[in-house]
Amino acid sequence: MIKSLAHVCVFTRDLQRTRDFYCGVLGFKPHFDFLKDGQLFGFYLQIAQGQFIEFFKTDPKTEFGGQRVHHFCFEVDDIDAVSEKLTKAGVEVTPKKLGCDQTWQCWCKDPNGADIEFQQYTPGSAQFTKTDCLVDW
Repeated sequence: MIKSLAHVCVFTRDLQRTRDFYCGVLGFKPHFDFLKDGQLFGFYLQIAQGQFIEFFKTDPKTEFGGQRVHHFCFEVDDIDAVSEKLTKAGVEVTPKKLGCDQTWQCWCKDPNGADIEFQQYTPGSAQFTKTDCLVDW
């Protein structure tokens, strides 16, 4: 059975800008790099034990034709602190709201346009109560 999210792969045109955002702003740790022809081609960042995000460089002339990843979500223990840190780093963050699953959430985009959701569980979160959610969007 599936135990946890292993990794999400995101294509990027700018590896350094992407690394600066995820390591510098969000505080994730580099795990290993991918090299091609002696050059940095991608990298793994560790999010938690056994959970990673994998990034690969694409040709700057290549049109993505849309977002490469719909979104991924990080659980946080203090959504207000995360929102404040992102805002101070110049990242546009949506206002915090209580989702239909009774979990606090806010969103931003990474430098590649990928949507990132941050969520903070509450005692009533459907992730704990297993209560069905009425979608409100």
